[in-house]
Amino acid sequence: MRVERVLLKDHTTLGVGGPAELWTVETREELRRATEAPYRVLGNGSNLLVRDEGVPERVIRLAGEFQAYDLRGWVGAGALLPLLVQEAARAGLSGLEGLLGIPAQVGGAVRMNAGTRFGEMADALEAVEVYHEGRFQVYLPEELGFGYRTSRLPPGGIVTRVRLRLRERPLEEIQRRLAEVDAARKGQPKRKSAGCAFKNPPGQSAGRLIDEGGFKGLRVGDAMVSPEHGNFIVNLGRATAKDVLELLRRIQEELPLELEWEVWP
Repeated sequence: MRVERVLLKDHTTLGVGGPAELWTVETREELRRATEAPYRVLGNGSNLLVRDEGVPERVIRLAGEFQAYDLRGWVGAGALLPLLVQEAARAGLSGLEGLLGIPAQVGGAVRMNAGTRFGEMADALEAVEVYHEGRFQVYLPEELGFGYRTSRLPPGGIVTRVRLRLRERPLEEIQRRLAEVDAARKGQPKRKSAGCAFKNPPGQSAGRLIDEGGFKGLRVGDAMVSPEHGNFIVNLGRATAKDVLELLRRIQEELPLELEWEVWP
């Protein structure tokens, strides 16, 4: 186990966030020890906005045995989703194609039911193991209340591994599906971001609403509403959480949009 004082801006895809004590755990026993005090769990740092003041709790990151995976067996929650999408395709296993391009670890993708219009994480799950109050318990997907960018994991529960629901398919079929998903994501910005900032209202597109509201290109400090896709806020280099929060405030002042990101604290 490694414990270090870090700036979370160096551990999030948006590149903002203040100080925290980062506990990198590699075994189940280390996870037990790390959760003996108040904690938060950090995945790949996407879909997350950390305030400039940082967080007082321990921040736990899963590594070691939690990154190991067997596509036909258990997959660690610390495994990278983009890697699994590609590995499954090479193995002729279908079920993850709709998650192409999501820069998450498996645990974070389960917690928020990450997805695109082509599919969600819940669609690919057969079972989920969760560590909660000193016990490792296995749940079926239907027990975890998955919805649009949400789940009902036990409070404080940590996803530790999953079994995926994958099916053998011809490689050409899988590649066609991946190409279709990739083509649909071409308009997304390449600069630092945390992914889509807002949930899509029923039957509508948050990005389109932001575009129609004239917010594209709006800038506060080094934080900017992407000119390429209105539902992305990008870091031009030295953005702070304060800059990003002000952009979010201005948008929500005019539009009834629900934030998709998690905000710490």
